[in-house]
Amino acid sequence: MQKLKDTFAGFWKYRYLLQNLISRDFKLKYRRSVLGVAWSVLNPLLTCLVMWAVFGALFNQRGQGIEDFPLFLIIGQLMFNFFRESTTMAMESVLKNGPLLRKVYIPKYIFPLEKCCFALVNFFFSLVALFIVALLTWSHISIGTVLLAIYPLVMLFIFSLGIGLILSTLYVFVRDIMHIWEVFCTLLVYGSAIFYDPRQMESWMQYVINLNPIYWYITAVRSCVMWGEGLTPNMVLIPFLCAALSLGLGIWVFKKNQDKFVLYM
Repeated sequence: MQKLKDTFAGFWKYRYLLQNLISRDFKLKYRRSVLGVAWSVLNPLLTCLVMWAVFGALFNQRGQGIEDFPLFLIIGQLMFNFFRESTTMAMESVLKNGPLLRKVYIPKYIFPLEKCCFALVNFFFSLVALFIVALLTWSHISIGTVLLAIYPLVMLFIFSLGIGLILSTLYVFVRDIMHIWEVFCTLLVYGSAIFYDPRQMESWMQYVINLNPIYWYITAVRSCVMWGEGLTPNMVLIPFLCAALSLGLGIWVFKKNQDKFVLYM
C-alpha cells in the first residue's frame, strides 16, 4: 500500500513536467505541417477510404458484406493506430532522453507515460474522423451505449502503457527491437479484425483471433458504438485482465532494469 501511495505521489509531483512534455511533442509534431491538427483527422479518413474501396468491394463480391462497413472499419483502424503509435513512441522515449537523464533527476517512467498520453491526445482528435464517416455514410451510432466505450478505451491505454514500458526497457539494451516490433505490428493488423468480421471465418481462426487482446478492445468499442449491445462479461473481464497483466509486467520489467539504463545510453 505504501509503494502504491509513493507511486501516486510521484505522478502528482511531476504532473507539470508531464503536461509540458505533452505540449512540447504536440507543437513539434505540427510545427511544420501545413494542415496542422487537421491531418489527425484527414489521415484516418483517407486510409479508411482506401481500405473501404479495396476490402468493401472484395467482401461484397464474396457475399460477405458487413453492415455499416465504413464505421466498422474506422473504429478498428483508430483503435489499432492508437496502440501502435503509443507503444512505438514509448519504446524510443527513454533512450532519446538519455542526455537529459544524465543531467537532471527525472523518474524514467515519465517518458513512456508521456508518449502514451500524447498518443491519446492524438486519438481524441482523430475521433472527429469517426463522426464524419458516420455522417457521410448514414451509419448508425448507438447513443444509448456510446459512453460505455470509455471503459475499453481506458483499458487499451493501460494495456499500451504496460507494453510501452516493456518495449522501452528492451530498446535500451537491444536496438533491433524496433524492427522486430514493426514486423509484429504488421502481423497484428491482420489478426485484430480491423477490416473483417471473424464470425465469417473458420472456427479455428476465430479461436486464434480471440487470443489477441487488441481484438477484444476493438470489439468492445464496436459493441458500444455500432451495435448498441453494451459490454458483455467477456468484454469487461478480458480487457481488464490483459491491461492489469500488461501494466504489472511492464512496471516490474522497467523498475528491475532502470538503474542499468545509464550504462547503455
